[in-house]
Amino acid sequence: MSTTRTPKVSERVAPKPADPQPSKKRGGHDDDGPDFRTLFNAWLESHRASMADSLRRLGKQPIGSFFTCLVMAVALSMPMGLSLLLKNVEQLGGSWQRAAQISLYLKLDAGSREGEALRDEIKGMPGVADAQYVSREQALEEFQQQSGLGEALRELPDNPLPGVVVVTPTEVDKPALEALRQRLSELPQVEVAQLDLVWVERLAAILKLGDRFVFGLAVMLISALLLVIGNTIRLHIENRRVEIEVIKLVGGTDSYVRRPFLYMGALYGLGAGLLAWGILAFGLDWLNDAVVGLSGLYGSDFALGGVPASDGLSLLIGAVLLGYIGAWIAVARHLNELAPR
Repeated sequence: MSTTRTPKVSERVAPKPADPQPSKKRGGHDDDGPDFRTLFNAWLESHRASMADSLRRLGKQPIGSFFTCLVMAVALSMPMGLSLLLKNVEQLGGSWQRAAQISLYLKLDAGSREGEALRDEIKGMPGVADAQYVSREQALEEFQQQSGLGEALRELPDNPLPGVVVVTPTEVDKPALEALRQRLSELPQVEVAQLDLVWVERLAAILKLGDRFVFGLAVMLISALLLVIGNTIRLHIENRRVEIEVIKLVGGTDSYVRRPFLYMGALYGLGAGLLAWGILAFGLDWLNDAVVGLSGLYGSDFALGGVPASDGLSLLIGAVLLGYIGAWIAVARHLNELAPR
């Protein structure tokens, strides 16, 4: 008699082995795509390759690249040079202040003590840089020397000239000068307060005209500079037309095609900015010799300043941006024509 083995209860209810679970992918991320670090490194490598390619192509044509940068540098240096000259003219503020002095003619009965006290009082006023007192005797002596009537003036029984307080303002501004003159005319012992503003208005008008001229010239030359860089980039595009069409045929994006030309435009701008900075520094130094000689004849120590570092850096950054913008415009115009047929 055969016996049949009955399974135990624990064996009957024992679970079946579970299906093997898929192992988690090593690396801590799912299969959605490359991580940010990989994308960023690829982006940097693409830009590095584009810049290296642009430098290599410019280096193959050193003479043509240099003259393109030189033309751009001349266009940049002209308005910048005129602007620097206007700034140097504005630095003659000390001379303008001396020419815009307010003359306070005192009453005839005001003695030297009253004049000196009035001078000290005026020096502490706001808007006053300096004040000098000229006594009646000094005024008569100066008038005798300048007029050539010394013998005739000595025959006069009394000194007809009053004492004068010469006030130098802190700024040359017509409303401020007129307000200061009005305030000084109300002081005691002051008979007349005189201020000549005609030359100040003329100088301000000349400087305003110069600013507008520089602005108009800058707009014209910047437009010409954009045309130069645009035409240069267009020639580079035509030389690489077949290569670009192949790149777009295999899936190259517009940004990938555009990137080397943008770097090329920025490099043209960088070279032009450096050349323009050098041209301005040399030109101002060369012109300064004649300016120093002329100012010395008038007893002045005025000299032209060089190119400030801030202005030079602004020129450099502006040149790079103009090269970049010109290249962008040129590529944008021709990008649609480079679609594969």
